[in-house]
Amino acid sequence: MRKEKTNKGIILAAGDGDRLGTLTAIRPKVLLPVNGKEQLISYPIKALAAAEVYDIVIVVGYLGDKVIETLGTGSDFGVRLQYIRNSDYLGGNAISVYKAREWALGEPVVLCMGDHLIDGEIVKHLLDRQPFNETLCVDYTPAHHHELAEATKVAVDSTGCVKDIGKELLHWDALDTGVFFLTENFFQALHELVKRRGIEVTISDVTSFLVSRGHPFDTCDVSGCFWADVDTKEDLDMVRG
Repeated sequence: MRKEKTNKGIILAAGDGDRLGTLTAIRPKVLLPVNGKEQLISYPIKALAAAEVYDIVIVVGYLGDKVIETLGTGSDFGVRLQYIRNSDYLGGNAISVYKAREWALGEPVVLCMGDHLIDGEIVKHLLDRQPFNETLCVDYTPAHHHELAEATKVAVDSTGCVKDIGKELLHWDALDTGVFFLTENFFQALHELVKRRGIEVTISDVTSFLVSRGHPFDTCDVSGCFWADVDTKEDLDMVRG
């Protein structure tokens, strides 16, 4: 049992999915079907629900009304969905997290990407660790479908904390799965970076900033659990099998 219940989840669903070409011309990426009626965003919603995280905010941007209309209150998933709009969705992905800072109310949250298929066990495993610091779920044994050139890499120190993170790392230990446990420390650091840089701030930027300040950013090993980041038509074809 966890010492403190984590009830809140954030799912990022604001991007325009431009790398998918005509597939996202009239439909947001997160609503693309995977298997039958299953849409991309249903996977993180179900993963959060499986871990008993039922209060979820979805940050929408590009064609956001279609996401809201399709998912509604979340009753089909057994969760309570709310929506926050990010008009700056062409900026860094951390801006969508920033838009949800007031909703979080200083409480810890689980952050997921709306365009990632994730095994429901990933969020369960994360929360079963009873995290207190920022934590990133990482994969030490990437599968063949992970495009290493495009993936965000993570260097991990001897204590299991993030040492460095970024797509261009030459020496790394694991891949960033896009599933995080975040506390108010992350939102405070994000606020400081937004004041400095405007909307060009990524989640990796905030992670690096916290690490540079000596704040422990833990990792959770979810190697062996399925996850996939869908950015291109090839990625979509792969998850469709």
